[in-house]
Amino acid sequence: MSLRSDRWFKHPSKETRFQHLSAMRANGHVPESFVGKPIIGIFNSWSDLNSCNAPHKELVEFVKRGVLLAGGYPLEMHTITTPADFMKPSDLPYRNLMAMDVEESIRALPIDGAVLLCECDKTTPAQLMGAASSNIPSLQLAAGHRASGSFRGKKVNYGTDLWKLMDDYNAGLLTDEEWNELEKCISCTQGGCPVMGTSSTMKCLSEILGMMLPGTSTIPATHASRKWAAEETGKRIVAMVREELTPARLMTEAAFDNAIKLLAALGGSTNAVIHLTAIAGRLGIHIPLKRYEERSSEIPLLVNLQPSGEHSMDDFFEAGGLGAVISRLLPQLDATCLSALGTTLEECYRDYPSYRNDVIYSLAEPYKVEAGIAVLTGNLAPSGAILKRAASSLINHQHRGQAIVFDSYEEMYETIDSEQLEVDETSVLVLRNCGPVGAGMPEWGALPIPKKLLKQGIRDMVRISDARMSGTSFGTNILHVSPEAQLGGPIAAIRSGDWIVVDLDHGTLSVELMDAEIRERLQDWSPVRPHKRGFMKLHADHVLQADEGCDLAFLRPNSKEEAKFIEPTVGRG
Repeated sequence: MSLRSDRWFKHPSKETRFQHLSAMRANGHVPESFVGKPIIGIFNSWSDLNSCNAPHKELVEFVKRGVLLAGGYPLEMHTITTPADFMKPSDLPYRNLMAMDVEESIRALPIDGAVLLCECDKTTPAQLMGAASSNIPSLQLAAGHRASGSFRGKKVNYGTDLWKLMDDYNAGLLTDEEWNELEKCISCTQGGCPVMGTSSTMKCLSEILGMMLPGTSTIPATHASRKWAAEETGKRIVAMVREELTPARLMTEAAFDNAIKLLAALGGSTNAVIHLTAIAGRLGIHIPLKRYEERSSEIPLLVNLQPSGEHSMDDFFEAGGLGAVISRLLPQLDATCLSALGTTLEECYRDYPSYRNDVIYSLAEPYKVEAGIAVLTGNLAPSGAILKRAASSLINHQHRGQAIVFDSYEEMYETIDSEQLEVDETSVLVLRNCGPVGAGMPEWGALPIPKKLLKQGIRDMVRISDARMSGTSFGTNILHVSPEAQLGGPIAAIRSGDWIVVDLDHGTLSVELMDAEIRERLQDWSPVRPHKRGFMKLHADHVLQADEGCDLAFLRPNSKEEAKFIEPTVGRG
């Protein structure tokens, strides 16, 4: 077969061919070993600051072995990585930078297929965005989730239990000694968060999109099957090159609809709304925000996992993992979509067993009837805002309360626990200037409950922001308010004391102000935090709003025709 790498290594110009072969020899790659074979670029994303992706330092060797066994030739390379714990104020802008890194590396280098080593929250969608844009056969391998910890004889999970125990600490229920002990034991292995946070959510969505081998998305990082998955991924990508099975053939519009339904069934992260929209956008597929609610309206919550339930990812794996969920969800899916094996979802998942009915439920008897993403619009969010139904305790579907407005994270942090803060359980906490342009959209949307309310036993209240929240968070957090305050969206006009109304039954989010009053207030508004230079200025100048996926506008084609990958001219180096 004709290979993309032949344009480099079988170039008609003797000089150009000489340069490429000579450069390969310098690294010990003998032409007889690789010319004419599928060249597989393995994109590694581990770093010493990214504990989620650290297992790939070892797993990459098993991927290479699989590639060699299948008759391909592996070449390892590195991209930037996006450690969510450390990238401040937000890792979301660097998702776009990493996607560019992947896309441009593929474009410029002699690669026939790509293996993308992912795990942490933004590495998975970043790689999928880059793969979608370059559209050569690509396959992801996750590092796996870390083990649950043990705190004074009780299992604890990094992420969800951290937020719960932090509330206990702020309420005076944990001592400083206990808090310090918790820090030493809650995160005791490498790998992604051990709950259905963004990392686990995006791995599962990658698998149902056909970009990860069936059965591999939910294997723990510490399990020997991770090495098996790595070798099988290496073998499979060589076959995908020969089959010309590209991302555009796998990630179809129907496949994205399946992913939205799976998101609801899993009680997955709200971040997935931004990521799926951005990935689809790279293929010229437009996902309106309302589609997330429409496609998931009939999908109940099938999985009892934190933060929407009780169990951990280890329990999920023992119960049958993602395959068992897809098997139960098949009647609601387009089962003709393809898996990474080139087989249909029906052929691949219909016989997956489930072993624990307390973790994985059925459509007939779900864990919770209401799941999925609620989309809210109104005079406070003309372009939309979202709420994760499964993680919210807004039982009555309606709420009216007075706003307490914070203009910045710093202001919120300094005043949220003040005894002078006039707040009660009906209040609505509002944080703004944290959107894609304003601050890169950090995960600040799950505002902390004020200490004075925690001491009264209150653990949830309505919170609204133009920020995101961690996939491991829970509560009645209305997120991604668009347009954001930095662009003069209506959220910029709210003042403390204004009455806010949330109506889930009618899908509205509003402030009790006349349109003329909002316009008048905005006349005195001015943007804050301008970025002066560097990538963050590029990002602020070109980033799309949350309802459009927060990609950079110049990276998103307007149609499928515009999405066609532009190959480089290969010539003298």
